[in-house]
Amino acid sequence: MDGGARPPHRSFRLSPVDRLGRRISPSVLDAAEEVGRRAIEHAEREHIDPAVAATLLEEAAATVSRALDAKRHRTQNAVRDLPSYLFLAFIRRVNRTKKRQLLLEDAVRVRSAGSHNSTDPEAELELKILVDELLTRCDPVTRDMFYRRIQGFSWKEIGLYYSISGHAAESRFNQALHKVGVRLGLRSKL
Repeated sequence: MDGGARPPHRSFRLSPVDRLGRRISPSVLDAAEEVGRRAIEHAEREHIDPAVAATLLEEAAATVSRALDAKRHRTQNAVRDLPSYLFLAFIRRVNRTKKRQLLLEDAVRVRSAGSHNSTDPEAELELKILVDELLTRCDPVTRDMFYRRIQGFSWKEIGLYYSISGHAAESRFNQALHKVGVRLGLRSKL
């Protein structure tokens, strides 16, 4: 295998319950298996870790299950193409995750640059103020994770420090930022 080629993805099955304990219906699980490989490949092209992508697919499947259940109770029109509907819900989650990653990267760049001159000092100052405001409202562990990222630590290294996986460290950090964003009115509740 050459250095740039990736091994093909194996077939996988999602758990019938997502990480938050929400049930996933059997029909949605089947649709998730159908779109799973394509979904993970799409997320990887967006530079999202496959483990994170699998979690996003699982969350999307749980959300779609709830939506289908609600539609049945309200006698609304049924979903005609369940795999496409699920894939679209997954893409929305990927886009949200990608947006969070980009905001974090910008914040890390601004924070690590310190007083470095940029093309738009006003925008840089506003971003720095926002980062500082977010950090003051975060718990000590989240602040520590943020500073470790600025220093160049990988999520895997941060996870080792806290005796959790790198994915769990990144997920914990993103969830903490989301909660702070909701409290500040920057994001809506999911």
